[in-house]
Parts: sequence; structure tokens; C-alpha cells
Amino acid sequence: MPIVAQSTETADWVSRFADEVIEESERRAPGKPVVVASGLSPSGPIHLGNLREVMTPHLVADEVRRRGRQVRHLISWDDYDRYRKVPAGVAGVDETWAEHIGKPLTSVPAPKGSPYPNWAEHFKAAMVASLAELGVEFDGISQTAQYTSGVYREQILHAMKHRQDIDAVLAQYRTKKAPAKKQQQKPVDEAEMEAAEGSGAAAEDDGSGSAGYFPYKPYCGNCEKDLTTVTSYDDATTELTYACTACGFSETVRLNEFNRGKLVWKVDWPMRWAYEGVVFEPSGVDHSSPGSSFQVGGQIVGIFGGKQPIGPMYAFVGISGMAKMSSSRGGVPTPADALKIMEPQLLRWLYARRRPNQSFKIAFDQEIQRLYDEWDKLDAKVADGSALPADIAAHARAVGTAAGELPKTPRPLPYRTLASVADITAGHEDQALRILGELDPANPLGTLDEVRPRYDRAEAWINTQVPADQRTIVRDEPDAELLKSLDEPSRQSLRLLLDGLAEHWSLDGLTHHVYGVPKVQAGFPADATPKELPPEIKTAQRTFFALLYHLLVGRDTGPRLPTLLLAVGQERVRRLLGE
Repeated sequence: MPIVAQSTETADWVSRFADEVIEESERRAPGKPVVVASGLSPSGPIHLGNLREVMTPHLVADEVRRRGRQVRHLISWDDYDRYRKVPAGVAGVDETWAEHIGKPLTSVPAPKGSPYPNWAEHFKAAMVASLAELGVEFDGISQTAQYTSGVYREQILHAMKHRQDIDAVLAQYRTKKAPAKKQQQKPVDEAEMEAAEGSGAAAEDDGSGSAGYFPYKPYCGNCEKDLTTVTSYDDATTELTYACTACGFSETVRLNEFNRGKLVWKVDWPMRWAYEGVVFEPSGVDHSSPGSSFQVGGQIVGIFGGKQPIGPMYAFVGISGMAKMSSSRGGVPTPADALKIMEPQLLRWLYARRRPNQSFKIAFDQEIQRLYDEWDKLDAKVADGSALPADIAAHARAVGTAAGELPKTPRPLPYRTLASVADITAGHEDQALRILGELDPANPLGTLDEVRPRYDRAEAWINTQVPADQRTIVRDEPDAELLKSLDEPSRQSLRLLLDGLAEHWSLDGLTHHVYGVPKVQAGFPADATPKELPPEIKTAQRTFFALLYHLLVGRDTGPRLPTLLLAVGQERVRRLLGE
């Protein structure tokens, strides 16, 4: 894949960040691979808001790769985080899962019926599959594996030795009040906070206790929960004593050989920056507040001999018709949900075309048809060389990566057309092929494989996102009562349509013909432009369209009429229209 838009005038946000990341990486670790990072907590369904935590560094890492440089995109799976609460709406989970609150996510059973060994692996698997489909290359790091194998032992002992220094940093923020929010800024609710924090537990305590400050929290040796309090620690021997408030268990361990616990989140994150040498990592917008994980981490990372990564704060991602997303609330769409109804290229484009600090929405409603229209127009402009440089860059990042182009639909017919055909044919592939084959008689479709996977996505959208009362059901018999009640102008409009039906039997032909009938009926040429017509022609067209919808599907509206007519077929159209 070519280098994308590197010049100063045309550089898109990805190229600009890549410039900064390469420069910063050379300053910190000359000659070594560039390291970018994301953090995801598999505490529930990993949603489309969390995906921005991955896509932002992925796009930057991919640009670095396009320039021929080595880069590692780390995804830290925060699977050693505590299980905070039972997410609503997760199938196979009931109130009994509340007994696991406080345990590591990898010690919580997976939802009933899951093939995975634990809660974390269950929710991680769906995200891994989606990232593969999206072409995201990454190195996954299980924090359970890191902590329980003793990888971070030196860092833990170092944090405990320097606990007073860490405590001094945290103390700067414990009594600070957040500045008054600007009036135009929307309030951040609990759900938004959770979604933005992403990696780590936003509400986790910072290690303060009655016995002093300790940045390490053991999981109980009896009940496995983190409802523990460190009561003493000896720097010389590394002996640590803790008590569990959940079950009353207490024990003394040597921290230089103990692997059942973790650093508190505000210490854990900067420790990892230093350990991995992370140069670039984005963070949620809540990190602009005093005492946030990212801000505090910027000071604590120096205690571990590292530097804070550069990177933007990213804005929220919404869903058309839904509230902002939080993975702890049921029913929140995930990347897997989105990839059922849209191709990977479209989903990549939605993240690539907006700067990280710009919010945007992902459409699960009718808006998806407009988004696909916009994408197809961009595709055409890129092909003919008329697209703007920034749009060309976003398009290139959407259709492929440094490793090559993503699989694509060989013949990408309009999504709204495919959705209409899938709606009308209700799963009958032979009927779908017949209709799609008649769209362009000069270049007929030979097999549905030519329009896959886009056709499958459109069919899934119809079947899962369109309410039953909005589905299209073609009449079995003519509406005799309505036909009998028509006045002469209405009968004439039907005759004009039927007389030209065979001659115009293609998508373009029927589009011209259906819009032309009211024009001809009013004494104008069928190809007259809107500028050449009086305003009442638009009213006549709407009235005519509504009549056709009532006679064909018994409603005021439906799929685009040219597609609907092709789907119903000439013979049946003539019968339903009273011929």
C-alpha cells in the first residue's frame, strides 16, 4: 500500500500523528520499533465506543508501517481487573453472578452456554474476531498472564519501595475540586465515564488505607476477591500482611515471590507505559479532569523511569437513535454487531474520516443507507480522481492496510437497493438473483456472489434492525375497492405507467418512467428537469407514488418504487394495478 498523504498541505490527522510518533520514538528509543498501545477491559461486551481506543492507534501504526518502519500495536487485555458488577442484558447471566464481584475477570465463570473458560475470554473472543475482520494487526497482552507469572515483580517491588512518592503525587488531587464546567459542555454521566476510561477500573481506589498508603492490592487467598486491605509491609524482607473484609481471611506473604495481586489502576497504567516503552496511546475525554488516570499517570510514570505517551483524547461514539454507550449496560452494539450489517471498509472509514476529538454516530437505523450512498460516491470520486486529498487518505485507510487491501464486494450495488430486494424476497435467493439480474439488462448479474458480502450485510440489516411493521409484504390480490374508487386522472396515471412498463424494465428505465408519468400527464416531457416544472408536479408525483404503494404493498411508503416494481415482476404488477 502506498504512503498516504504525507505533504504538509494535504496530510490527514493520521499522517500528522504518524509524523509526531516517529519523531518522538526516535528521540526516546532510536532504531527500535515504534510502540503504540490500547487497553481494553473484557468486563462485558466490548462496544463500538471502545473500538475507538483501538482504531486510533491502529490507523497511526498502519501509517507508520506504510512508511517502511517497524511498529508494535499492543492491546493490553485488562483481564486481571476486578469484576465490578453484573452487566444488564447479557444472555446466560443472572443475579447469581453477583457473588463473583471483586474477583479477577479471568476467575469469573463465562456466561451459560459459552465455549470459553472464563468471563474475560468469552468477551475477548468476539473482539479478537472483529479486529481480524477489520484488518487490525496487534500484539495482545493478557494482564492476568503478566501478573500471575511474575513478569511485573520488579515493578511491583519498586512501586512499594517508592509508595510515599506515589502517594505524594496522588495527594495533590485527592482534595482538588474539578473546575466548573463550561455551559456548552454536556454533562458526563456514569455510563460515559466508564466507556471513556476503557482500560482499568475508573472507580477503583488508589491504595489509601488506615495503615498507610500501599499501591498494591492482593486478591484474597480464600475467596479470590480484592476486598482486601494491606495492614503492613516490610521493605527489607518484602513481607506483606493483608486482611480480607469479605471473608475475614488474613495472611502474610513475601511479595518477592507472591503473584496473586496487582498494582492499583492509577499506578498500573503508568508502570506499563514505562515497561513497554509506549510512545503513543489515546485516552477518553474524561482524562482532562484533575486526578484522572492519564493526568496522574503522567507524573507517576517518571517514578518507573519512563515517559508519558503522546496521544489525543478521543470523543464518544454514538449510535443512531441510542444513548451514549457503556459496556456495563446491556444491548450496546459491539463491533461484531456492526460487522453483521456493514462491510469492514465502511466501519473503518467512519473512524478514519473523523479526527479523534470529533464525536460521530454509527447508524443501525435507516441512516445506514445514506452512509453507504456517501461511501459509494467517495469511491467513485477516488476512482475518477476528483476526490479531495484528505478524503482520498481516509478512503485508502478504509479499504486496506499496509498488508494489502481488505476483501471486498466484486460488484457493489447500492446498499439501499440490496436491502429493498432482501426485504421483498424474504430470503428467497432465486428471486433475489432474478430481481438483481434485471437491474441492468446490458450487464446482468450472474450470481449473488458478485454482490457479496454487501448483499448479506443488507439482508442482515433488514432481518435484525427493521421492525416487523416496517417490512414490505406485497399484496396477494388486487385492492379491488381502491381500484374501483379511483377518479379518471388516477386511472390515467396507472395506464401511462403500465403502457411503458415493458419498454422501461430496468432500474434506470423504471426510475425515469415512474418519475416521468406525472410530468407527461401534466403535459410536460418525461425528461423535463425540476427547473422546467411548476412546483405542483412534485405534489402530483408524491400522490402518484402513494397510490402505487397502496396498490402494491398496502402502505403509504415502501422501498424505492423502481426496485419494488422489479421485485414484484411485470405480470404481478399488471395484475395488482388492475390491468
